[in-house]
Amino acid sequence: MTAMKTAKAANLGVLFAIELGVLVAVGYWGFTRDLATPLTWLLGLGGPAVLAVLWGVCGSPKAKCKVRGAGRVGFEVVWFGAGVVALGFAGAYDWALVLALVCAVSKTLAVVWRQ
Repeated sequence: MTAMKTAKAANLGVLFAIELGVLVAVGYWGFTRDLATPLTWLLGLGGPAVLAVLWGVCGSPKAKCKVRGAGRVGFEVVWFGAGVVALGFAGAYDWALVLALVCAVSKTLAVVWRQ
């Protein structure tokens, strides 16, 4: 396997990891709210569930309503941005910055490499 193929394969792994990271970030935000326990459970489990459904319907490679072009860019900015914002609202500013930077680099490489 060439170095380029290895880098592209690694980037696909990073893309998957940040998708999971967004779900974890939104769940973390939900569970750290200062609300009654049932509401924190609702936010902590419901937020990631809503994002997972949106990704499955519009964002995944096998999506039924696949978004393309500028709509895809907007969808991904909002979807991945939700994870960054959730971490910020939860007070995890360093992790929010890390997630934002990894998303930006990995998604840029994905566009350049047509992944």
